[in-house]
Formats: sequence, C-alpha cells, structure tokens
Amino acid sequence: MPTDALLDRFLTSLRPLTPLAVWAHGSLAGGDYQEGRSDLDLIAVLDRPVTLRTAWRLGLLHARLRAEPLAPKLHCTYLSPGTVADSGRPHLTWAHEELCKRPVTPVTRSELHRFGRVLHGEAPKELLPSVPQDELTEFVVRDQRDFWRPAVRRDGLWRQDVWVDLGLLTFARATVTLRDGGLISKRQALAELRGLDAPDEVVADIEGRRYGNPAPPTTGWTARRCELTRSYLGPAIDTLVASYS
Repeated sequence: MPTDALLDRFLTSLRPLTPLAVWAHGSLAGGDYQEGRSDLDLIAVLDRPVTLRTAWRLGLLHARLRAEPLAPKLHCTYLSPGTVADSGRPHLTWAHEELCKRPVTPVTRSELHRFGRVLHGEAPKELLPSVPQDELTEFVVRDQRDFWRPAVRRDGLWRQDVWVDLGLLTFARATVTLRDGGLISKRQALAELRGLDAPDEVVADIEGRRYGNPAPPTTGWTARRCELTRSYLGPAIDTLVASYS
C-alpha cells in the first residue's frame, strides 16, 4: 500500500536523528483512515532539542519524500524530552509541504493517550503527560468560541470543501467531548451531525466526498452549501459555548 511504503521510508529516513518515539493520531490511529483522502498525522519525539540544524535536516528529509504519491498528506510535529509536556508551546512541524510551528493541542494529546498508534519506540503514556478533563474541556470551548465562531462570519471560507468539512465535523466532535468526555472519528461525527439537526444536504455532501466518488460541485450548490452551513453553525456554536463556558 502507498501509505505503508511512505511510512516505512519516513521512519527509515528519520532513524539518523534517533527518535525516541513516533506516533500516529487522527484518522490513521482512530480506524477511519481513507487512503488518498485522509492526512497522515504524526508526532515524533527526538532525543535532542530541535535546533536550526535539526530543522534543516528535517526539511531536507521531507523534501526527499516528495516522490512518494501520498507525501503531501504527511504531517509531522517534532518534540523533544524538554518540550513534550508543554501543550501551549509551538513545535517545529512539517505540514502542507513546508516547515512551520504549531502546538500539540490537548485534543491531539488525548487522542494519543486513548488510541494513539505507535510506529516506533515508546508508547505515548511513557513520554507524554496525560490531559486532565478540565483542560480538554477548556480547550474545546475556547477553540469553538475563539476560532470557529469568528470564522463563520467569513463567507468566502465556506465556499471551500475543507472549511465545510472541518467546521461541521469539528463541531460534532466538540459536542461529544463536552457532553460525554469522548473522542470520536469523522465517520462517527457524521452520524452525530444528523442527531444535531445539521442540514441533511450538507452532511450527505461531506459523506459523499469522504467515502464516495461525487461529481464536482456546481457553483449554485457551493453557494447554497455555504449559506446552509453558516446559518446552522453560528447559532449551534453559540448554544454549545453558552452551555459549557
């Protein structure tokens, strides 16, 4: 499989940096991975601080993987023993075919503890502090309130597939986390959306693009989908945040 080939080559290329662990989270770990559609979300814990020289080596490593067909889907955040505990600290990350910095959020950390897939080395529980439920709750509420709610006001974003998909699926997953303390897959989030009275047409659209082979959307449908999504998601987020703030 192309996924296995890419992961094998990545792990082999990373070996000279002597990682203590490499873990998968997201769909790749949670049982809802769709080859060619899902991202490969990884965390690597190196045995040393991430210096400028280390960053250069990692950038070169990822550049050399570009011949692999799924390489654009591979995202990896790099931690070290001295930084692994800080959930607010941005860490060197390869994502969308470039180096950047971003934190390993409480949601990702919780995923790693609950169902993270060990690709190399130590298990998450051996290196990564667990996430208290109140910290997870606080993060999820803040993410919905401070990131997703302002984004709903930006019409242009919601004419893009990725925003419709992530906005609604993240809202469903946030609802389950706040209500039950659970973490669910994207497939489970689709079922949850139907129970949350999300627009049926939009949920079917997301499902078709993730699991089927739909025709490209028309301009008319893109505009209607944008309107339906924004009209639903804004009030839904307001209600959720008010219930758990």
